[in-house]
This record gives sequence, C-alpha cells and structure tokens, in this order.
Amino acid sequence: MTAAVAKSHDPAPIQACAVSRDLWDFSLLAEDMEAVLGDAWCDLTFEEAGRFLRHARPRSVDYVVLALDSADETDAVLAQAASVVSAAKAQGVRVLLVAENLRPASLHGLLRAGADDFVPYPLPEGALREALARLDPAPAETAAPAAAIPGFVLPGTGLQMAALSHPVMSQRNAAVIAVHGMAGGVGATTFAVNLAWELANPEQKRKQVQTPPRVCLIDLDLQFGAIATYLDLPRRELIFELLSDTARMDAESFGQALMTYRDRLHVLTGPADMLPLDFLGTEDVLRLLDQARAQFDYVIIDMPQAVVAWTEAILNQVQGYYALVEMEMRSAQNSLRMIRALQAENLPVEKLHFVLNRAPKFTDFAGRGRVKRLAENLGIALEVQLCNGGAGVTSANDQAEVLAKAAPRAPLRREIQKLARAIAAQSRAVVG
Repeated sequence: MTAAVAKSHDPAPIQACAVSRDLWDFSLLAEDMEAVLGDAWCDLTFEEAGRFLRHARPRSVDYVVLALDSADETDAVLAQAASVVSAAKAQGVRVLLVAENLRPASLHGLLRAGADDFVPYPLPEGALREALARLDPAPAETAAPAAAIPGFVLPGTGLQMAALSHPVMSQRNAAVIAVHGMAGGVGATTFAVNLAWELANPEQKRKQVQTPPRVCLIDLDLQFGAIATYLDLPRRELIFELLSDTARMDAESFGQALMTYRDRLHVLTGPADMLPLDFLGTEDVLRLLDQARAQFDYVIIDMPQAVVAWTEAILNQVQGYYALVEMEMRSAQNSLRMIRALQAENLPVEKLHFVLNRAPKFTDFAGRGRVKRLAENLGIALEVQLCNGGAGVTSANDQAEVLAKAAPRAPLRREIQKLARAIAAQSRAVVG
C-alpha cells in the first residue's frame, strides 16, 4: 500500500512490517497499522520479508505483524511464514500473528516456530495496539512488580474467572490425581468431576471453622473432553491461546483461563475445537502442572483415553493415577496392556489405582466372584468399587450438575465422598 510506505524525500524509520500474501485481504489490519504507527510501517510479501529480515539487518524494526487466513494453509505458504518468523527472531524482532479462520494445528506450528503472540482477524477495536504493547519489553519491565502480584486479574474479565475469589498462594504444593478410563464409557469423567467437587467441599463438623481446600479440575482430553458439558461451562478460545504457548504462561494468564463452578471448583476446560493429542508436549504439560500445583491444594486431571507422549510425565508427577474399569473384556484387555507398557518402560506401575465402576451389589455373590477372578487374572487389586449410579448419574449429567447437587443421597455419591475423605486424610498425613 502506497500510503504505508515511507516517503522517499523524508525517510522515516520503519518500526513494523506487515507481512502477508496480499494485504488487500486484510484491509482492517492496514487501517489499524496506520492508526497505531502512522507512516512508520511497511507491507511486504512473504518473499520480500524473508530477504528484508535476512539481509537488511533492520535495526529500527521492532515488530513483524504476520497476517494469514485459510487461503494460506498450504505447506508451501506455511513454510514461508515459518521462515519469516525464524528470520525475525534471529534479528531479535518480535512477531505478532494475525489469523483469520486458521486451523489450530497451523497456528500452533507458527507459535512453535517462535511467534510471540496472536490476535484474531478481524481485530477488535484497540486489539492491535494492546498486542504490540504486550510485546514491548520496556512496559513489561516497569510493570513487573504489579504483574507479579499473585492472582492479579485484569478488570472486565467476568465473574467466572477463577482468580477473582482468592489470591494465588505460591507456597501451595497440590496433591495431583489423574483419572484415566481404560475403555470408553466407563465413567472416568463423571468420577473425576464428582471427586473434584467432594474434595473442594469436605464435610465439616459444626464447631469446625476451616478454610475449604482449593481444587483445580483440568480436562486434558484435547479431542473429546466433556467436563465443560458436564458442568455447563463455556469453551473459550482463551484455552487454546494458553495451550498454544505455555512458555509465556504465568500465574495471571493461567488464572484467567480457569472457570469456576458454583464458586467452589476451579476448572480448566478442554479447548473449543478438536486438537491433536500431540498438540501438547511434555514441557507444556509440566508447565501447566507447575502453575496448578502452586495455586491449589488438589489438582484433578481428566486424561484422554489414549496413552500419549506426556502420559509418562503425568504418571511421574501424580500422587495417584486412578484407572477406571468395568466388568467387561475391553477394560480387562486394556488394563493388561497398560500394565505391560508401564513395566516395559520401567515406569511406576504402583501409582496405578484401579477403580471398578458399576460394581456388583454386595448380595450378588456370583458377580462378586467374577470381580475376584478379574483381579486375580490381571494381578491387580480393585482398591475402589463404585456402585452403579444408574438413572441418578444420567440425570445429574443431563442437568449439568454434580451428584452432590442433583442426587445428594445417591449411593454412588456417598462412595465418592468416602474416597475424597480418604485422599484428604492421606494428604494431611503427608503434609504433617
């Protein structure tokens, strides 16, 4: 755009470059660039940007604003864009992505290549100015004391943001519990949700005045996570932003990504769109756990059914890894495979705690005999046996409520409540 190019008779230092296949496809971005930077910017194609950044050594350039849309999602264009990002980072130039209808995997690849931040297109009013301000290191250095305040939340983020109710307690070191269904439909998510709620709402005697523990429930099933559905919580784009660049995550950004259920349970829902399970790496998961453990007393993780590269990291970090099974062949075979896989990699199999869901009634002697044979054949102990919740569980899930609210007298709820008390007592004993 000629209006954006510096005048030849009075050259102005170029502070930013807008890079795209065709900037006419991002007319609103051009208007925002001119409003924020005046004449101190230029627009370049991918090829021009690559040559400019590699050979011109632009000392005055602070930002590269890389704009892409769905038409750019070819291997060749994405490779060019990644090359521009790498060239910019090599020169110490900060990179902002402006994305319109870009697939999560493509956006993630560019963030992995080194891009610092991204905003959606069309840009909301003032979004470009705010994004460039976030990338400017000078304000960040002067604002460091305020930003370091635990639990600091920007105004206008909504009442459901988890960090509003409590400051971050940096001295916390949460007990981490993972829940993994050994087959589809065994009730792992129902178990994780209700266990987290019971840990967050312990029974207290009338004379006791205690601060309830802080509990964080994390949905790491990036493809079919259902915790948001079970608790009627919105799936927000902020989750994808957090997971896309965990290296930049801090206590504030993690807290703002959380939602609260009934002002007691803090929840990191799954992303709005289906993501590949390798979207997260081991380091990403460990950063998430570090933030959660620093701010909460208990962290409950709902795992994907598949075993992924970062399953080992979770297994090594948790105090208990609850594997849910049922009295059927899929659960038995998958449990045996899981045990063999952990043993082959010399991983801590002893952290696996098998939970039998929909267990036979106490008076069903034939059924209890089958349970005993199952445990003997697998060489495991079915440490927890949960009754069949039946219609009560279905009704609670349909109402997007925990059992404590939808069916407080349900036998299944009492059994999960009993397990939560045992976990809390064990945690207190370890701390003590």
